Amino acid sequence: MVTIRLTRRGARNQPFYHFVVTDSRKRQGSASLEQVGFFNPIARKGEPKLKLDLARIDYWASKGAQQSERVRYLVTTFRKQATALAA
Repeated sequence: MVTIRLTRRGARNQPFYHFVVTDSRKRQGSASLEQVGFFNPIARKGEPKLKLDLARIDYWASKGAQQSERVRYLVTTFRKQATALAA
């Protein structure tokens, strides 16, 4: 099964996460099919905290990819922010 999940990168005490599309049987951090965004929980001024390619996420979801709980929450948050900026 294909999943969309977060994989941790960055240094100790400086987490940085990539949104990746990968086979659920693979280990976390191993080779992935595609990277579709990033999440920086400790972003400073001027740095983006969350950036996603919603078109690619929708594409993979249409192909049956399952999202982890945290990914689902962050995607809905990003969609709300995108619609608020567009309005």
